[in-house]
Amino acid sequence: MATLIDSGWFWLVFAYALGSIPFGLLLTRVAGAGDLRTIGSGNIGTTNVLRTGRKGLAALTLLLDAGKGAAAVLLAQRFAPEYANMAASAAFVGHLYPVWLRFRGGKGVATMLGTALAIFWPAGLAFALVWLSAALLSRYSSVGGMSAAMVTPLVAAGLGRIDAAALFLGMAILVLWKHRENIERLLAGTESKIGGKSGE
Repeated sequence: MATLIDSGWFWLVFAYALGSIPFGLLLTRVAGAGDLRTIGSGNIGTTNVLRTGRKGLAALTLLLDAGKGAAAVLLAQRFAPEYANMAASAAFVGHLYPVWLRFRGGKGVATMLGTALAIFWPAGLAFALVWLSAALLSRYSSVGGMSAAMVTPLVAAGLGRIDAAALFLGMAILVLWKHRENIERLLAGTESKIGGKSGE
C-alpha cells in the first residue's frame, strides 16, 4: 500500500521546504547581528555572515546550508531512493528561491556541496577541494564557488556517474546565474576579496 513518502510530490515539497530554511538570516538575528539582508551584499549565505565579524556563525551557516542539502538527499535515499536526485534539486532550488523571502535566497554553493557529497561523494570531495583552493589562491569567494560548481559535473561524468553529472550541471548553471553580478564585478575589477565589505 502506497504511503505519503512514496510520492514524488512529498519529496519535492519536503526537500524544497528544508532547502528554503535561511539559516544565515536566522542565526544572525538570534545572535543579535541584525538583518543579514542589510549587511554587505545582502546575501544570506556564509560569505556575508562572515562580514558580520562572527566567524563562528559563518562556519555554522556553512555547515547548516550544506547539511540541509545532504539531509534531503540522505532521507530520500533511505525511504524512496528513486527520488534522491529530485530531493537534491528541490533542496537546492529552495535555498536559491525560498518562498519565505520572496524567492530571494542564497547563491547555492554550500547547499550544492551538501547535495554533491550525499549523491556522489567523490564529486562532493572534488567540489570542496576546488572551492577551498580557488578561493585561497584568488582571494575571491565567488571564484571559489563558481570554480567548484563547474568542476563537479565534470568529475561525476569522468567517473561514470552520468546521472549525477546531469544533476550537477543544472546546479552549476544556476550557481553561475546567481553569481552574474559577481562576474560583472570581476570583469570590472571591483569584486570584493575575502575579508572585504561587499561582493558575494
